[in-house]
Amino acid sequence: MTPVEVQIESRNGAPAPSGWSCPECGALTERGEWRARLCVCPGCGHHARVGARDRIPQLADPGSFAEEWSHIRTLDPLQFVDLEAYPERTRAAQAATGLTEAIVAGRARIENVACVLAVMDFGFMGGSMGSVVGERFFRAAEAAVADGVPLVAVCSSGGARMQEGVLSLMQMAKTTLAVDMLNETRTPYVAVLVDPCTGGVVASFATLADICVAEPGARLYFSGPRVIKETTREELPEGFSSAERNMALGHLDAVVPRAELRGRLASYLRLLKGGARDDGSGQAGDAWWGATDVGRRVVGETRRAALRARRRVGGARRVVEKAARRAQEMVSPPGSEPQ
Repeated sequence: MTPVEVQIESRNGAPAPSGWSCPECGALTERGEWRARLCVCPGCGHHARVGARDRIPQLADPGSFAEEWSHIRTLDPLQFVDLEAYPERTRAAQAATGLTEAIVAGRARIENVACVLAVMDFGFMGGSMGSVVGERFFRAAEAAVADGVPLVAVCSSGGARMQEGVLSLMQMAKTTLAVDMLNETRTPYVAVLVDPCTGGVVASFATLADICVAEPGARLYFSGPRVIKETTREELPEGFSSAERNMALGHLDAVVPRAELRGRLASYLRLLKGGARDDGSGQAGDAWWGATDVGRRVVGETRRAALRARRRVGGARRVVEKAARRAQEMVSPPGSEPQ
């Protein structure tokens, strides 16, 4: 294969910058060093956004992550079109990120502790939560319950996906029920909120974890500061919506720098499982709250309940469609010219 050399220049003819420029302090860092520092500015400590494909190796043990449920893809239930059709937007997001949806989930190990890991990516349509995000999170929770391992979720989102309308809003209830399933079986759930985490995600599964932490400087809120300011007509306090202020108000358990996050998560998981073993393996202890067979029964009942709900929804849809056809036949009997 013949090697291809690519040269990138700016529009004004100046050479492209060789490093990463911090948006907070303006410091220029060589890209290799910047990536070695997990995309954190060495000068001011600003935590840049990272995608799911970069985030997973930062947290999971090398080679331990096995992605699942990637076959679940979004449809276009509302035939939604604004400036372009919803399927076109989805394909553009897939091409830009290399992901199939705004969440990547699968089984993994964090410092040799088995878990189910779900990571959201803000780069995919603003990390918006549509029906596929809700379904993949729900299945991740089911897998954690069935396997008897903790669930770890990294949450970053701009809120509900408007192209799916009320179906997107329904994911708030669906993911909340998934967390309730974790609670019923006493399956640990740890959430990491990263910049930004807003809207329906922060109002549902992101803030319902047993332990909820955030990265420094992450913006966490339901409604944006501008909307709140215009609604209340009051000045907002300094640092409004920052992780540090949420920590001070008791909404978080900790603010953890990215370089310490993997070790801290492993400590949380060992703690929630009764501490580490004494054999020096680093594995979590044997203490557990809900037996695996109980978890599997809960998952089975949950799936059967979901199937019954789908059948009722399908039956209702068929009744509506049949009524619509009858109404149309009354207006335009078979064989007559359409009105």
